[in-house]
Amino acid sequence: MTIPSNAHDLSGTWQLATRNGTHATEIAIPGDVHSALLAAGIIPDPYHGRNEEVVQWVAHEDWVLEQTFQVDHADGDWYLDIDYLDTVAVVFINDAPVLSADNCFRRYRPDVGKLLQQGENTIRIVIHSAIRAGAERQAHQPFYIPYHPGNSPIANGNMLRKPQCHFGWDWNIAIAPLGLYGTIALKKLDPARIEHVTTEQVHREDGSVELHVEATLFAAEPAVLPVHFSFGEERVRLDCGVGAGQTCIRHVFVIDEPRLWWPVGSGEQPLYTLSVEVPGGAVQRTIGLRRVELLTDRDAVGNRFAFRVNGREIFCRGANWIPADALFSRTSRPKTEALLRSAVDANMNMIRVWGGGFYEQDWFYDLCDELGLMVWQDFMFACNLYPCSDDFLANVADEVDYQVRRLSSHPSIVLWCGDNEIVGALTWFKESIDNRDRYLVAYDRLNRVIEQGLRKAAPQALWWPSSPASGYLDYGDAWHADGSGDMHYWSVWHENKSFDDYRTVHPRFCSEFGFQSYTSLPVIESFAEAKDMNIASPVIELHQKNAGGNERIAGTMFRYFRFPKDFANFVYLSQIQQGLAIRTAVDYWRSLKPHCMGTVYWQLNDTWPVASWASLDYGGGWKAMHYMARRFFQPVNLMAIPSADGETIALKLVNDTADTVAVDANIFALTLQGEQVPLQTLSTECPADRAAELGSIRLEDLPQHALLGWNFIASNGMAGEGHHAPTTYKALDLEPAGLVQDVTALGDGSVEITVTAKGLALFVMVECDRPGRFTDNAFDLAAGGQKRIVFTPSDTGAAGPMPVFTIYDLHSCQQSG
Repeated sequence: MTIPSNAHDLSGTWQLATRNGTHATEIAIPGDVHSALLAAGIIPDPYHGRNEEVVQWVAHEDWVLEQTFQVDHADGDWYLDIDYLDTVAVVFINDAPVLSADNCFRRYRPDVGKLLQQGENTIRIVIHSAIRAGAERQAHQPFYIPYHPGNSPIANGNMLRKPQCHFGWDWNIAIAPLGLYGTIALKKLDPARIEHVTTEQVHREDGSVELHVEATLFAAEPAVLPVHFSFGEERVRLDCGVGAGQTCIRHVFVIDEPRLWWPVGSGEQPLYTLSVEVPGGAVQRTIGLRRVELLTDRDAVGNRFAFRVNGREIFCRGANWIPADALFSRTSRPKTEALLRSAVDANMNMIRVWGGGFYEQDWFYDLCDELGLMVWQDFMFACNLYPCSDDFLANVADEVDYQVRRLSSHPSIVLWCGDNEIVGALTWFKESIDNRDRYLVAYDRLNRVIEQGLRKAAPQALWWPSSPASGYLDYGDAWHADGSGDMHYWSVWHENKSFDDYRTVHPRFCSEFGFQSYTSLPVIESFAEAKDMNIASPVIELHQKNAGGNERIAGTMFRYFRFPKDFANFVYLSQIQQGLAIRTAVDYWRSLKPHCMGTVYWQLNDTWPVASWASLDYGGGWKAMHYMARRFFQPVNLMAIPSADGETIALKLVNDTADTVAVDANIFALTLQGEQVPLQTLSTECPADRAAELGSIRLEDLPQHALLGWNFIASNGMAGEGHHAPTTYKALDLEPAGLVQDVTALGDGSVEITVTAKGLALFVMVECDRPGRFTDNAFDLAAGGQKRIVFTPSDTGAAGPMPVFTIYDLHSCQQSG
């Protein structure tokens, strides 16, 4: 929303101190308290070393933010406009309380006109300790409401409407940050303001589209005012009478020849600008014209779960999104845009905004609209149980109404989901196991309030009750039941099963599955000293938030690989096995198309430098898995799927495009000396939006100890290559690859690296000592093979010496002797 001329933007530099007046400094608003204290030298960097433990005191304090401002004309109906206030806070104008807030996900607009004075005024915000507020609210519940202590080492975060991951998570730092992250402005009601602008689309049989626009206005007194609606080149004026309170104004635009919005890879993303203007204010919306349906019809094995956009079913390839940083002040639009572009660059068309973080800022969804990223939007409830008291549910109802009306016009948002894993959480706690009926009823009341709020605010929006869920009012085990709905499949990681176990389930849509790795070595070096470079050191263990995670990474590694020779290679190998795990799942589930219509892995990004399931490092660098994801998510791909008896390997094609493609493939044995021994040349056509079998290879036809290799090219220009190991990699007596790299500086600040192999080189990974991206990585080379890649530093304008590159491969990483 644009700021009217009769407004005061109160963002900028404020004064900060504890309620007792200690630790006084300045804070930039929007911003968070921890970042302000760090900038002032009051606390050390929470992300470095074991400083997480040192800064715990911050969240136990109440904090006071204060600023003075000038008002030239204090008369009239003035109000404050505040959002993203985190979280339990009281706002004062000239020492008089005007707002008691307790929901980070709501917008507040308290009247303040009677308190303003000509000249200097003071605004003060007292943000209370979330830790103390959570404990107080837990104590007032009629019965105990359990939370997950493994995810939330800081207790009782489920009592507050605040990002749940602020209290920790099995990938997040636990410091309960606080601050004000959005708008803080003083505005005048003259004579009305726009509360909401919402839209609905009617796609007619003749191809035209009706865009129904509803503007909700608020006025203190009855008035007549002009309201302008603009869409594209069309602009209309309505002279409207408004009463005191809220008034809804409606207009319908008809688009005879609409340009439809498509998910990336399926078409273009044309966007129209819709604006609604009143004197002194305007709201703009980005509109993409599209139809979206969720198909849940019954079939022979259960119920489907598939998205249909503009009449075409779309296979969803993507990852889960968590907040871009654990501390708001370290986020920015350019950083977030880089993360989202990395998703698109890895052939993703969907992200799931997970329910333990934020409803993101408007510009986040603008970026998704522009990029063509479909958004699965959770409501912000995750992995804990929640109160069902009248005051809590009323607070949630206001939150849902505001967020849905704010966001529902974005074409990128294709689904609204009630929560993350709360149905499963009913089986996690002694209290809910002993009295399931009580907690199930409490959950259903909350879920029903969310659903009703969505349907009222956006009748056209698609609703899914929970993730995972097998269907409406189905409270069964959607982690292991794969016949209907969406599935979270975590047996490979949390139950320590083999990668092959992914082929024992047949999801309709897998919205969570993952495998951990360590963050890249240059990132580790940013928070750890040389003495800490050991997976069992206290610093490395503190930067591993999943109980038993380091042991599971190591145990899986020893199942498949030989012992790495040092810490750097341990990090490298952890990333290779992460990519192999997720590729195993994605390849198989994509081969089941159209039975399976979505693979959305956990997770895209990190909130701080940590061992996790992310494919992007903290800071946005690509881990090995992200380079691998770009290949296994390619719309046309070839994958090797071993039979259950282990005797044959099927070569499957998947085609996510709208056109039939012809594919030519070379199948060969790849010997341990790096020789390619031809086996078959195969050609076939794969229909649009389908998977098909290209052929198969009997394992007995492979030379002993050889790998199965292939390369292919499709008629639409997509191409790829890969290998499949019929046995574990530790069983292979690999020989030195003889890798040589030639480095050449290019004129634009980027660097060309040419890698040549004398023998077989598997999973070649080039690493740089500075942030940036390679055009490719984690690739294979046969004997005599050569690969040219280009490294582009994140800061192309920075002067300095030539970057230093380190090269890894599977043989050289192993312990010898």
